[in-house]
Amino acid sequence: MARVLKNKELVNTRLATNYGGWMYCDKCNENIGYLCYSTYDRLELTYTCNCGSQGSATLDFEDSQTGKDCPKELILQKNRLCCPEDHEPLITILDKKVANYEMKITCKSCGYIYHKKK
Repeated sequence: MARVLKNKELVNTRLATNYGGWMYCDKCNENIGYLCYSTYDRLELTYTCNCGSQGSATLDFEDSQTGKDCPKELILQKNRLCCPEDHEPLITILDKKVANYEMKITCKSCGYIYHKKK
């Protein structure tokens, strides 16, 4: 079942599809990462692309729940940042394509909010 977006705010950022898939910098069209369609509940991402463009993405859904902060770190499996509770992939950020980023992402299954910063 498709989810209904409540908020979608993209600044200098483009998504391959409505609420997931490949993420691109609007200025240089470089691929900066991949947002998994069905495993996240809310995303807040700000970044500086290597081209100097500052971008952001905020997405959540009509059925999004209020998450709770988790003291655990996201785990890296292959190139994907995954939930440490269920090992589901949430997002990939291509570190070599961004100078820095700050992110909060909520796992849909466990409801934990994970923080990540580079």
